[in-house]
Amino acid sequence: MAQRHLNDSIVIIPTYNEKENIEAIVHAVVELEKGFDVLIVDDGSPDGTASIVKRMMAEELSERLFLIEREGKLGLGTAYIRGFQWAIAEGYDYIFEMDADFSHNPADLPRLYAACHDEGFDVSVGSRYVTGVNVVNWPIGRVLMSYYASKYVRTMLNIGLHDTTAGFVCYKRKVLETIDLDNIRFKGYAFQIEMKYSALCLGFKVKEVPVIFVNRELGTSKMSGGIFSEALFGVIRLRFTKIKGR
Repeated sequence: MAQRHLNDSIVIIPTYNEKENIEAIVHAVVELEKGFDVLIVDDGSPDGTASIVKRMMAEELSERLFLIEREGKLGLGTAYIRGFQWAIAEGYDYIFEMDADFSHNPADLPRLYAACHDEGFDVSVGSRYVTGVNVVNWPIGRVLMSYYASKYVRTMLNIGLHDTTAGFVCYKRKVLETIDLDNIRFKGYAFQIEMKYSALCLGFKVKEVPVIFVNRELGTSKMSGGIFSEALFGVIRLRFTKIKGR
């Protein structure tokens, strides 16, 4: 597919009530020396997040910033899948996942890009745990829960990844074209596990790139017990699922 944009990379950022962060995070991404475009997938934020994005598109970033608006809070996984499908149709070669709240440092995007573009990996994961525990300002209970959840997933699925629930990821387009996105089951953090597991089962090469994860300073976390439970129990289902590509 021919590239339709000046840049070969797009960063997908799902949003729900991120008015405190959205303008700053978009600028932090598009001002990097390596060119990245940004796609916001907003789930009907009542705080006006989408309105801020529309203003930025109209005033300054019409060729770098894009917006998909959805009705209601439909889940992280479906937001990313909608973004993936849009990015594939638009011809981007490198498609990224990133949070809006600066827990993922935009300055690390070029490192994830280099792992795929220069080093030949198909997927690169911004990993909190590949070199220990690199998490800042999380309550210790949440750190332990996340760390041991990833170890549990690693053991259950027999995969080598240390940070299976990471949401800071770069995919080559061919990976997302191969994974059957319409059959991805999970909507919360289990979505992140299912995507990485699918890529590995389909023979793609995945690299963990060490990053420092910093807890949000502005806005409200979307983590819930239900999301975490889906990840834990969803792994058992994945263990006995045969992954097929398109």
